[in-house]
Amino acid sequence: MNITQENVDELNALLRVKVIAEDYLPKVENALKVHQKKASLPGFRPGKVPSGIIKKMYGKSALIDAINNLLNDSLHNYIHDNNIEVLGNPLPKMDSGIHIDWDNQKEFEFLYEMGIAPKFNVELSAKEKFDYKTIKIDEVLINKYITDISKRYGKVENAAISVDGDMLIGDLVELDAAGEILPGGIFKKSSLFIERVKDEATKKTLIGVSKGDKVIIDAQKLADKPVDIATIIGVDKDAAEKLTSKFQFTVQNINRLAGSEINQLLFDKIYGEGVVTNEEEFKDKIKGELTGMFINDSERKLYNDIVDHLMNTINFNLPTEFLKRWIVAVNEKPVTPDQIEAEFEGYSKGLKWSLIENKIIKENGIKVTNEEIINATKQLVLEQFAKFDPSPMAEEPLNATVQKVLTNKEESKKIYEKLYGEKVMNLFKSKFTLENKELSYDEFFDQV
Repeated sequence: MNITQENVDELNALLRVKVIAEDYLPKVENALKVHQKKASLPGFRPGKVPSGIIKKMYGKSALIDAINNLLNDSLHNYIHDNNIEVLGNPLPKMDSGIHIDWDNQKEFEFLYEMGIAPKFNVELSAKEKFDYKTIKIDEVLINKYITDISKRYGKVENAAISVDGDMLIGDLVELDAAGEILPGGIFKKSSLFIERVKDEATKKTLIGVSKGDKVIIDAQKLADKPVDIATIIGVDKDAAEKLTSKFQFTVQNINRLAGSEINQLLFDKIYGEGVVTNEEEFKDKIKGELTGMFINDSERKLYNDIVDHLMNTINFNLPTEFLKRWIVAVNEKPVTPDQIEAEFEGYSKGLKWSLIENKIIKENGIKVTNEEIINATKQLVLEQFAKFDPSPMAEEPLNATVQKVLTNKEESKKIYEKLYGEKVMNLFKSKFTLENKELSYDEFFDQV
């Protein structure tokens, strides 16, 4: 077996593989022996079919399987041994002009295309400054939260006709341009708080409705912020920003929330008897909760700002045409050229960040240990368990649940990536200069 590399340019190369009989014959002969042991044909005892008949029956398929396995192993070893950073996997070159005659050839030649990862540098310097944006926990926000809590712990009454302040529960169904239900469109059981709808015309359509009524709503007018629209409609923020459809909302129920009084009974109900004894302590408790609640938003905002900065300042090209062919080759379902063109920009952005992040991880020696994976999974399981049962979880069922979670490839991958993400974020904080910037709730989420 001989493999030679022919560089087309910095991002593309050809691998020419030459295979001779000595490379594949032992594998073919072993495969034929296995077939012979299993063969059962009329006129012959099991396992005693002559080798000539076995070769005629299985020789060609055994040859193809042996060479394919040999090619896969050899290409993998060649890339590993030569420390080549590839994108995707080598693909057989379709227009190579090489013809294979499996019946008569003894020596074979194969030509593969290979996409090579670009060379680039990542500099994480204290000269780069980023705002660490936090939400100002002011009196207005605290009072709003108190109002929400009082309603949450107050009485819920069913109403016949909606008024401002009610919560409508119903089905949101996406419509097409003609106002008909869109097949395969968005469908979500959702709840709408009338007082939170900022658009007055939209709010007016939601007041005075009864159970069973249908209201046509412009999704963009349900809230000011894409993140809020996303929550109502049940899509991500990016999809919410681009959403232009109208929706039919069918009212299933009208809930009228009568807020609970702000008194000791409410304090004890929320925090336990005697933990909070007056309104001032109640507000301090809420302030701490809000501060903790918004930490993740601040961290996510900083991370996104840093990612955007690195993506915009680190420039390199990708082997675009190779990657498009590779996506088509590995996709389980047929992909059209139009689909590739429409989705490739998003794919290439994801790949670019993956390359940058992997380089950061490699150059800074970031590792996630098995012990860290287990501990993080334990914490996740305990948090989930606590939602249903406040009592401590015994060690044996905890360990069994952890093992079950980690045998799920998707779940273990999420935990693995989360831990790497946290370590990369900690590295960013140690390398870049951060300046605290406090914003109001509305200012903060207008920038998310």
